[in-house]
Amino acid sequence: MPKQCQVTGKRSRKGNHYAIRGIAKKKKGIGLKITGIKRRRFQPNLMKKRFWFSEENRFVTLRLSAHGMRIIDKLGLGKVVRKMRSEGQKI
Repeated sequence: MPKQCQVTGKRSRKGNHYAIRGIAKKKKGIGLKITGIKRRRFQPNLMKKRFWFSEENRFVTLRLSAHGMRIIDKLGLGKVVRKMRSEGQKI
């Protein structure tokens, strides 16, 4: 199972980590220089959460981000589950 939110589709992204040395020009230095670049990954804020799905009278466990929880609060669980099933996800 990939590190992906089931509601929003957020997943891991790539980026850089910069190692910086020097004294800023503002502080009468020669300036900040990048001395190294490393690849890194930005991970989504995923949580496993159980919701009571009253339409089917059962609990539904979803792996979602904080933004996904806010969407469920706003639209309601029934509407979100119907949309996910129409996209072909198994719940």
